[in-house]
Amino acid sequence: MSLISPHGGNLIDREARGAELAALLRTVAKLPSVTINARAEADLELIAIGALSPLEGFLGEADYLSVRDNLRLANGLVWSIPVTLSATAEERARLNVGEDVALRTREGKLVAVLHLAEIYTYDKQREAEAVYGTAEEKHPGVQVLYSQGEYLLGGKVTVVDHPNGHEFKQYRHTPAQTRALFAEKGWQRIVAFQTRNPVHRAHEYIQKCAMETVDGLLLHPIVGETKADDIPANVRLRAYEAILENYYPQNRTVLAVLPAAMRYAGPREAIFHATIRKNYGCSHFIVGRDHAGVGNYYGTYDAQKIFGNFTSEEIGITPMFFDNTFFCRKCDGMASLKTCPHDASQHVSLSGTKVRELLAAGEIPPGEFTRPEVAQVLIEGLRQNALNAKA
Repeated sequence: MSLISPHGGNLIDREARGAELAALLRTVAKLPSVTINARAEADLELIAIGALSPLEGFLGEADYLSVRDNLRLANGLVWSIPVTLSATAEERARLNVGEDVALRTREGKLVAVLHLAEIYTYDKQREAEAVYGTAEEKHPGVQVLYSQGEYLLGGKVTVVDHPNGHEFKQYRHTPAQTRALFAEKGWQRIVAFQTRNPVHRAHEYIQKCAMETVDGLLLHPIVGETKADDIPANVRLRAYEAILENYYPQNRTVLAVLPAAMRYAGPREAIFHATIRKNYGCSHFIVGRDHAGVGNYYGTYDAQKIFGNFTSEEIGITPMFFDNTFFCRKCDGMASLKTCPHDASQHVSLSGTKVRELLAAGEIPPGEFTRPEVAQVLIEGLRQNALNAKA
């Protein structure tokens, strides 16, 4: 038995190397350019390394409309989030279909070359309602969408650089690398855990429940763009190291970072995140309460229910659904609504806002909520970040 196949069958590689890279760099100065945002920057890295297989670039119009309206590419393959590149009217005026376009960061750094196949217009509000379930600009994903240019550019990309590739380099593994690592360990059943938060006791509980049935765990936090009030990635990473070192078996866990931007698309992003982990070689994917949610835009378990719209063969990776978990004083242990008979007064539950307030004040949250080693790392990390910001 081998590892799960990549989504669509093949692991894509769109990185320029050797002679191809040298040739591109010689011609790029003459190309028209488009400035990309942080989300597109992250998407380019994911496309390059095969994390978004089978995508080889940004969606053309037929794929875009099919994904928006049917959660599938035009060929019928399940795909839940439009991966697109926008351009302003001013940028569009300089572009011609069939020609190459230099893609540059806001600082002007060359990241990739787009082999422009299509230019098309799109309805931002309709995309917002379809993908995010709301047209409200206060939703962080919708806010990014509304700030984009009026045109979308479709075509394959050739990536020449990862501007943030030096960050967390020790843990920045490509899908090919994680697959090789899993094979070396002899793992065939691997469960992935997606997070943009520190691992608290509830997360630890569901991860360990999942680990009872598989060969190993891939703890796979997102380190791309997140909301301003989320714990910064550099602080979170030290917290992940602390909890894995003290509370997990070293031979059954792998920590790697996912250089993706959060979209906060709830149910659709749960499918998206599962598909990405399939490309990394994982056979199972944990879906908890309100996966990739924000505010009150999604029902508590909508991210689990959406998997029912597809067959297991279409998704490929096996979702593992978990109820809301917590420490119950009466049970004297971690539990969920499925296993605990006691009322909420016995449950230790803190909001993200409350936890951030405690940490900012230098106070360690209750041990039933978070491991003390994790809390200490978070307190020190947030304090250091605040000092650096003032300097």
